[in-house]
Amino acid sequence: MAMPKMPAAGPWAVFALVATAQFMVVLDTAIINVALPVIKRELDFGDSTIQWVVTAYVLAFGGFLLLGGRAADLFGRRRTLIAGMAAFTVVSFLIGVNSSVPLLIVLRGLQGLAAAVMSPAALSTVLVLFPDGHQRARALGYWSMVATGGAAVGLLLGGVLTQYAGWRWNFFINVPVGLAVLALVPRLVPDHRPARSGRRGLPDAPGAVLATAGLMAGVLAFSQAPAWGWTDARTLTGFAACVILLAAFAVNEGRSREPLVDLGIFRIRNVRGANGMMAAVFAGNLGMFFLLTLYLQDVEHYSAVRTGLAFLPFPVVLGLTSTRMAGLVRRFGFRRFLILGPALVVAGMLWVSHLPVHGGYLVHVLPGLLVMPLGYGMSFAPMYAAATTGVPARWAGVTSGLIATSQQAGGALGLAVISGAAATVTASLTHDALPQALTSGYDAAMAVAAGITAVAVLLALLVIRAPRRADTPPAVVQARADVRP
Repeated sequence: MAMPKMPAAGPWAVFALVATAQFMVVLDTAIINVALPVIKRELDFGDSTIQWVVTAYVLAFGGFLLLGGRAADLFGRRRTLIAGMAAFTVVSFLIGVNSSVPLLIVLRGLQGLAAAVMSPAALSTVLVLFPDGHQRARALGYWSMVATGGAAVGLLLGGVLTQYAGWRWNFFINVPVGLAVLALVPRLVPDHRPARSGRRGLPDAPGAVLATAGLMAGVLAFSQAPAWGWTDARTLTGFAACVILLAAFAVNEGRSREPLVDLGIFRIRNVRGANGMMAAVFAGNLGMFFLLTLYLQDVEHYSAVRTGLAFLPFPVVLGLTSTRMAGLVRRFGFRRFLILGPALVVAGMLWVSHLPVHGGYLVHVLPGLLVMPLGYGMSFAPMYAAATTGVPARWAGVTSGLIATSQQAGGALGLAVISGAAATVTASLTHDALPQALTSGYDAAMAVAAGITAVAVLLALLVIRAPRRADTPPAVVQARADVRP
């Protein structure tokens, strides 16, 4: 088997480059949160539409990730990465100069689509560059830090940019970074030659549309249920459409010549468990950031910058934990951390589910922001490891897309459920003062986030199995044969 010639700068230089691309993707999920009140005021968004500035991105990202992963397998990782980054950069600029409410939501969806093309190509490049063992565990630890830390850093950076440069610079900042990455990718990233096959063809676009439409119907139903009513015909129609469209997606995947995901991959037990865990953990994660941001700004009246600074301990603890997980996983395996990590996240969420009006940051918020990142740092690298260990080389790209899809789809649905729970509780407390009603809603929704995250603990206990020592390393190593010397 021919081995590829590594880039002159070495695999860690390639990692730094593709991790920068991934950081931009994750950053744009969170950076906009603290800018939402300003965007709402300047562009005259309604209360029921402002959430779609976040949701449109997350939905398109999650819905088309499998398409992006399949495209990376069919057309090559480097080529797909360049195409996604170029589109992401252009759309970011267009968002920054836009002043139309409907167009902003559409452009955010297109930005999520570009991110969905880019992200699986970046992760599958990492999986190919680093074989099993210490180096790969380190890479996945750093990758998980980028994936989760980007959200916390995004809140701080978004606050600074919004307050001192204006909300549009949350998007303009992507332009110089994107141009720099585009200039370096052809020089550093190995050129992946896709395996020749008689079944080559276009990726399954109908499958991507069905998956995205199904997720969108579910998110719409959950987000509007507090206003429409949980038994309203529109709400029930949305839930029914979600189930029907996702069932149609599954049928389509079984019949398609080039499916987004070969359903046979779900025969791998740890793939099922790790993807379910990722969906549950990230559902709680995105909801937690959303709720705490609203609490700090709407109840405690923090400025955008002060809100960002309040979250600063999160990426610090996350970074310290994630960078040490490689050695710990190598010594103890990943299963025990997949149990302990989400359990710590649940504990931190339960702590911040008792926020009072006029609460103290050091007592009521900070302890949760110290415990939760400790749990996330223990969880994400082992989840990536569990989801990709033992996966055949032909599924390298789609496996990357699948775990990222679980993350984003779980986040979109979780945000809808959690924000819907907050709105429902707040609306029921009409006799209370607004700050108290808002806080009660946030507390109840944070408890819901903790319950969703607890599902990951159950999956780790009941589904995840530690790999046998005699198991062969993942066939990601074999994918090196697909890299052009």
